[in-house]
Amino acid sequence: MSELKPRKDLLDIESLDLSEIEYVLSNAVPFKQLFQRSVKKVPTLRGKTVLNLFYEPSTRTSSSFEVAAHRLSADVTNFTVSSSSVVKGESLLDTIETLQAMRSDYIVIRHKAAGVPGIVAQHTKASVVNAGDGFHAHPTQALLDAMTVREVFPEHQGRRVVIVGDILHSRVARSTSTLFHKLGIEVAYFGPGTLVPAERHDFLRRLMSWEEVFDWKPDVIYLLRVQLERQEGAFFPSIAEYHKMYGLNSLRLDRLRQMGSWLMHPGPVNRGVEITDEAMRYERSLISTQVENGIAVRMAVLHWLKPENGVDS
Repeated sequence: MSELKPRKDLLDIESLDLSEIEYVLSNAVPFKQLFQRSVKKVPTLRGKTVLNLFYEPSTRTSSSFEVAAHRLSADVTNFTVSSSSVVKGESLLDTIETLQAMRSDYIVIRHKAAGVPGIVAQHTKASVVNAGDGFHAHPTQALLDAMTVREVFPEHQGRRVVIVGDILHSRVARSTSTLFHKLGIEVAYFGPGTLVPAERHDFLRRLMSWEEVFDWKPDVIYLLRVQLERQEGAFFPSIAEYHKMYGLNSLRLDRLRQMGSWLMHPGPVNRGVEITDEAMRYERSLISTQVENGIAVRMAVLHWLKPENGVDS
């Protein structure tokens, strides 16, 4: 594997330069090749501890980090917030102090408030990985998305991706669109006006209908889950109306098939809302590939980061 100066933490995509992005993506490739071996573990993080600290429910991301850490031979502790002292009123800094006393080498944190992983990183010597904070960032999701696109399109510059759905509440949309832009991939947003943020980067194109989407001829359609749990107020008339206007139904799937476009989704999927059962069986769906690549990318991230404890990773 190529070498690059390690970071202590991974908190967002914006702060990564292209060499760091390429380093993680290139190192994820041999980690994915490891999955084909009978013994799927390497001793890279033997003797190190990884703490999964999830303040929000998660199955896909938390289990992906857990598998990644185990395959690097690290010890893993899952900190269940609902059964911890947090529900008794313990402050975040008190929790950090407790965690610091545990001397974890890596802390993977998901929190509903933007910026919390950065606060934790400032108060601990452990390497902190942001596994999603509020509407802000989800860097490892962006990296696994980039890996997935590059597997399909080795010459990825100039390729086009349309991100469809609840962009306003999506940390995935923010991180993934930023990373795609850094890699030279064109990005467009498509969704209800109430769910597309008014402030947009200059590199983002706004599409207003499925016809505009098809006319733009995207290489990838990236569907987002409608995050009802993050929405305060009504952003569209009904789920049925959302599906009618923005969902990937059989007719739109046929258009995708004719164009040869690929399909992505960060999960979990809301069947019958942003996608139909038929679309889930689409032969060019990359959803399962994203899950597999998530483990490889998170292995590469943990391999790269270096805690401030004076011991090499």
